[in-house]
Amino acid sequence: MRLITTVVAFVCMFSAVTAQVAKAPIKSEGESYPQLILRGVTMINGTGAPPMGPVDIVIEKNKIVQIANVGYPGVAINNDRRPKLKEGGKELNLEGHYVLPGFIDMHGHIGGSGQGANAEYVFKLWMAHGITTVRDPSCGNGLDWVLEEKKLSAANKITAPRIFAYTAFGQGSKQPISTPEQAIAWVRENAQKGADGIKFFGAAPDIMDAAIRENKKLGLRSCCHHAQMDVARWNVVNSAKAGMTSMEHWYGLPEALFTQQTIQQYPLSYNYSNEQHRFEEAGKLWKQAAAPYSDHWNKVMNELLALDFTLDPTFNIYEANRDLQRVRRAEWHEDYTLPSLWKFYEPSRVSHGSYWHSWGTEQEVQWKENYRLWMTFINEYKNRGGRVTTGSDNGFIYQTYGFGYIRELELMREAGFHPLEVIRSATLYGAQALGMEKEIGSIETDKLADLVVIDVNPLENLQLLYGTGAVQLNAENKVIRAGGVKFTIKDGIVYDSKKLLADVKQMVLDEKKKTGWQLKQPGME
Repeated sequence: MRLITTVVAFVCMFSAVTAQVAKAPIKSEGESYPQLILRGVTMINGTGAPPMGPVDIVIEKNKIVQIANVGYPGVAINNDRRPKLKEGGKELNLEGHYVLPGFIDMHGHIGGSGQGANAEYVFKLWMAHGITTVRDPSCGNGLDWVLEEKKLSAANKITAPRIFAYTAFGQGSKQPISTPEQAIAWVRENAQKGADGIKFFGAAPDIMDAAIRENKKLGLRSCCHHAQMDVARWNVVNSAKAGMTSMEHWYGLPEALFTQQTIQQYPLSYNYSNEQHRFEEAGKLWKQAAAPYSDHWNKVMNELLALDFTLDPTFNIYEANRDLQRVRRAEWHEDYTLPSLWKFYEPSRVSHGSYWHSWGTEQEVQWKENYRLWMTFINEYKNRGGRVTTGSDNGFIYQTYGFGYIRELELMREAGFHPLEVIRSATLYGAQALGMEKEIGSIETDKLADLVVIDVNPLENLQLLYGTGAVQLNAENKVIRAGGVKFTIKDGIVYDSKKLLADVKQMVLDEKKKTGWQLKQPGME
């Protein structure tokens, strides 16, 4: 009898990390108005169009109802063009500010008990960085828990992004799924429970095929981390042909690009349960794939493009593999990373993603080349019209919620994306992958008012979007911090992003005082 052992292993491992995370307090800290006008902003609308302004953006309840061109840069605004403020309305004078669509994190786990990261901590870090929509792949806290948080967020009773719940395939099943018929029954039950989709890790080909096709028939979407335990018999191309929406990370893509082999070149001493083995050897995988622009490389890319398949690379979550010291010592850790989360990040043979048994120059050099080849494929996929989205997968591998998402934008820029292409991936393309492009993802009339407001031009330096901003020198020769999201608007409700970040900083400080913790170098106490 064939059992989907990979799924069971992944769900058990992930559940151990994320089970029973504390809920967010039932309160919203935003301000809502019957009418809200953002006056004099420069708009980056998310479609790939260049910035335009000054414009006034009019929001009524939770929708954008008007975008009015009110003049020209460097010229006094023409008040005759300005929309009128209604009784009870609120206007924000935002001349010199930039407004973007709310960001969409396509791979956002809502904390976990292993990390000690409760929902309030995670949600506020996301919202402080302009993230207004999150797809939770795996529902590691349990589907019922995530659906309850989704409901509260949709009603704006808590400070949180809107949530899409993608259950891990097989999660909650009363028996191991060993036949296509059982897979179809589980998919139908998952849909009836209210899940938005499914995240797969792998299974026998007939089970994967049946489950993906049934899920699509029911109108739901899907994604997959093509784990090594099943990727030799089911890779990204198989998933795309069956009707999957997106692939996560990059597992399963190099395997589809093999020409000289059918299986990754594992050392004979390899053990998948040893995560140093798993991630060290993964850093050599892209060199085993077909060369960029070769016949087979082009064939696989064109197949995926023809199937309208979405790539969600999550570049940031593996960046420590190519530069561990840089990611470990990121400046926000001291003030915004919980002591419990920092402990989870540190070397461990038990914690997922804490595989630093012995990590140094040799591993990092391999991973730098891995990134070069991986980024080449992703950038070319975008150039040929493919959809690439932004996901963070934060809470692991020294990537802290919110901050890691902005780093993802930077890494897409490194891959070759123009900053406007980066923003489009972070907004409109994410909405398309969720089937929500008629409601969110761009600044257009009749869409939901999910917006990011910042007082500098983020296209000139994506680091300005970090909660900590970017270091600059002012005209008085003084070092300053510029940027940081000023307001996050979700469903027309205005949140003070810097206040949310201050709340998180206090949470971290309180935890430090409680535990007597301070940031230290391992082995150098």
